[in-house]
Amino acid sequence: MGDITRILDEVRNGDPRATDRLLATVYDELRRLAARKFSRERPGQTLQATALVHEAYLRLLGNAAGPFENSAHFFAAAAEAMRRILIEAARRKNRLKRGGGQQRREVNEADIVITENPVDMIALDEALEKLAREDARKAELVKLRFFAGLTVEQAGRVLGISRATADRYWTFARTWLFNEMAKGD
Repeated sequence: MGDITRILDEVRNGDPRATDRLLATVYDELRRLAARKFSRERPGQTLQATALVHEAYLRLLGNAAGPFENSAHFFAAAAEAMRRILIEAARRKNRLKRGGGQQRREVNEADIVITENPVDMIALDEALEKLAREDARKAELVKLRFFAGLTVEQAGRVLGISRATADRYWTFARTWLFNEMAKGD
C-alpha cells in the first residue's frame, strides 16, 4: 500500500502519468469494493460494478486526487464516493414510475448478484446521516466497514482508535442502525 501513497503524492505534484499508474494499482481493490456493495443491493440494480468503480475514480480525481494522506485515506474516500453514487442511483430509481425509463441492456453473469438480505440504500443512508449527527466517529466507522469493506481492525487504524474501541463502536452502530431502520418499516 506504500506504492499508492507515493503515487498519490505524484498525482498531487502534477505528474500526468501518475493517474494512469494509480488506476492500474487500485483498480482491482476498487472492483472488489464495488462487488461487495452490490452483494448488499436489492435485485434489479441497473448500475454495474465496473461503472461504479469508474464513476468513483473520476469523482476522486475530480478533486485533483484530494489531499489523501495515504492508501487508507484514499480507500475511505473511494468508499464514500461509491456510497454517494449508490444513494443517487437509488433515489433516481425511486423517482421513476413503475416501468418508466426502462432501457434494455446486456447482462453478463459477473453482473448478476443474488443476496439473501438486500439493504435499502436510501433507508441506510438516512439512518447513517442521523447517526453522524449523534456520533460522527461511529458513523465513519460504519462507512469504512460497510462501504470500503475494511475489517474492524483496519477501520480502527484509519480512525486512530484501538481494536477494542472499534469493536465497541461497530457493535453499537450496527444495533443503532438496525433499530433506526426498523422504525421506518
